[in-house]
Amino acid sequence: MIAALPFSSRLAPLFAGLFLVTSACSGGQARPLALPPPVDVATLGPGDVFELHIVGEDKLPIAFTVAPDGTADLPYVHRISVAGLEPQQIAEQVRIQLIRAEILVDPGVSVSLKEATSKRVEILGEVQKPGSVPLQAGMTLLRAISLSGGFSAMANPSHVTIRRRVGAGTRAATVSVDDIMQNRIPDPFLQAGDSVNVEARFL
Repeated sequence: MIAALPFSSRLAPLFAGLFLVTSACSGGQARPLALPPPVDVATLGPGDVFELHIVGEDKLPIAFTVAPDGTADLPYVHRISVAGLEPQQIAEQVRIQLIRAEILVDPGVSVSLKEATSKRVEILGEVQKPGSVPLQAGMTLLRAISLSGGFSAMANPSHVTIRRRVGAGTRAATVSVDDIMQNRIPDPFLQAGDSVNVEARFL
């Protein structure tokens, strides 16, 4: 006849299993964002503000805004299409037109992007001001959340999902802002078109 085990002995394996599960959940390592690095999109779009400098023409205006139809009214060359072009392409186009119109012989032209308002990031879920924010140069996840007013009272900072266009599809990954704030993982950079969703915590 097999003797019955004491009650405490029978519960020992159960508590041991619970301890292993708890340790596995609480002792996980912080993981950085599992997404491809952001792609720098330098082309201009409607609403973007850029600066145009022509060497030796210091009295000309330098700041210009891309119109809704993708054009910009520039000194000497008047209205040209700039949407979808990179700054150096715009500079070359202006330079060619200045030479072709015999306004300047060998002009030095430079163009730089000042405000990329056509490039935006969506911030959704549990933030104070959900919506889209203009993409700034070097914008990170924390910066984007800050521009949205920060977390709401119901936010779960440990579950923030970033969705990114990759090729013909979309990839998503979840990151913990707590890990970022405690310097366990880097603050991920965002790219134009990213969507950030801050999940709600369970009560």
